[in-house]
Amino acid sequence: MAKNMQPVVKRCRTLGVSPAAMGYTRSSNRNPGGQRRAKKSEYATQLTEKQKVKFVYGIQEKQFRNYYDKATRAEGNTGEVLLSFVERRLDNVVYRLGFGNTRRQARQLVNHGHFTVNGKRVNIPSFLVKDGDVVAVCEKSASNAFFKKLKEDDAFVAAPKWLDRDKNTLTGKVIAMPTKADIDFEIAEHLIVELYSK
Repeated sequence: MAKNMQPVVKRCRTLGVSPAAMGYTRSSNRNPGGQRRAKKSEYATQLTEKQKVKFVYGIQEKQFRNYYDKATRAEGNTGEVLLSFVERRLDNVVYRLGFGNTRRQARQLVNHGHFTVNGKRVNIPSFLVKDGDVVAVCEKSASNAFFKKLKEDDAFVAAPKWLDRDKNTLTGKVIAMPTKADIDFEIAEHLIVELYSK
């Protein structure tokens, strides 16, 4: 699998994403670099929106294109369905529940088999959760120093309203499907749909 090794804050600045959306607290205004072009072409604007979503969620082009194809076949607004798919990925859910400091860390924790979905261990970051699914830290992993510290930590992030989390048992439940309003960064999904439908 291809891995993006580009510095996160630099990429955030290029795409106009706040590093906070990536789980980083460094300012994006530090060392702003050279002057930017005043006006972007229509294609450049659409491409930037697509790259922004791919970068934030850590998705490669082929997988993102598959999500788009599934979204076009699903009922409802294609752009919003597409955003719902990427938001429901297991690595993102783990991050949004506060079990990982960044999406990258959450992906690694999932890859290492630290989480179960409805009692079954899942080590696939792209696994899509459904309404009613329960995501929990494995019993064996709960004794890990990282998760012990997480239980004791007072600064536990607030979960979005489509997720219900129990800090004491390190579990989370999907209580609704995510909508565009639940996404923690600005995105114009209609531009992605326009780009792919050309």
